[in-house]
Order: sequence, then structure tokens, then C-alpha cells
Amino acid sequence: MLKRKLSDKFYKRAYRILTAILAVYWITFLFCGVARCGVVSYAYPLKYKEVIYKYADYYDLERALIFSVVKTESSFDETAKSKAGALGLMQITPDTGKYIAGKLGVESYDLLDVETNINFGCFYIKYLYIRFKNIDTAMIAYNAGEGNVALWLINPEYSLDGKTIKDVPFPETAGYIKKIRENFSKYKKLYGKILDKRNNFE
Repeated sequence: MLKRKLSDKFYKRAYRILTAILAVYWITFLFCGVARCGVVSYAYPLKYKEVIYKYADYYDLERALIFSVVKTESSFDETAKSKAGALGLMQITPDTGKYIAGKLGVESYDLLDVETNINFGCFYIKYLYIRFKNIDTAMIAYNAGEGNVALWLINPEYSLDGKTIKDVPFPETAGYIKKIRENFSKYKKLYGKILDKRNNFE
């Protein structure tokens, strides 16, 4: 009888210890999962979403694409200025801004203004897409310039079909497109259906 009581006591204690270990494990697992999700969401925010939604939808572009461009270009710093003089969230140069303003019939504008910058950037991406008929090619032109892309498309060394570019000559632009794709994929994975309907990069 004493042996049986000791055995029962041992199993009860072992059960309590195992239960406590499992509880700690699951709490740690859930905490780490929530923390990781928070860190990822922080790294891929939906800042300026009202303005981005507005102009992405207006120009019929994927919201996830515009978020990925803003993250790649400026990391959501509305005051960003590059060495080349590109300004704002979507890093638009003064010359490109002037060109876009002319197309839009805008006389007075500020490229550091959030709404203006997003409007101009989305317009320009749509313009490039209409010209090149391919979103990949349009994004290469957004970084490298439409003149360069036009020349690459007629060069068999860089393009086989005159519509897409198989090898981007500029290492900076090749890296840029890679980042755009990675950021686009993250935004689609994190936010799914609340963003765009079309899947240009999938």
C-alpha cells in the first residue's frame, strides 16, 4: 500500500512538472510569435495608407506595389533626399517632377508634400506601364530612366522580345528591382486582400 501511494505521488508530481513545462513552452511560443509578427509589421508598415490607397486606386495600380516602392525608395521618410536630388517618399527628381507636373497640368507643387509626391509617383509608374506594357519593365524605367530602358529593349543583349529585360545593365537597378520584389512579396503576405486585387509580381 505504501509503495502504491509513493508511486501515485511520484506520477502526480511528474504530471504537475510536465504540465508546468508545457505551459511555459506554449506561453513562450505564443509570445515569440506575437513579437515576431509585431517586428515584421513594424518593418513593413502601412504608413500614409489613406494617400497611397487613394492614388494607387485612382491610377489602377496595386497598393502593395506602391507600398513596396515607398519602402524601397525612402523607408517612409517623407523628408528623404538622395545624393542625386530625388525627393520625398517616392524619390522623385526635380526634372521628373517638372515633367509630371506638365503632364498633369500642375503649375505650383512641392515634391516633399506627401500627397503631391504619392500622386506624382503613382502617375509616373502608370505612365511607364502604359508606355512599356509591362510592370517589371516600368519599374526598371522608374529607377534607371525611360530613355535607358527604351535603348535596352531594342538591344538583343538585354531584351529578347522588346518588352521585357532579361539582364539589367545597371547593378543599382538590378538590386532595386530585387528589393521591390522582396518588399512586394512581404506586403502581400502580411496584408493580403486588404491591398491590391491584381498580382503583377506573382
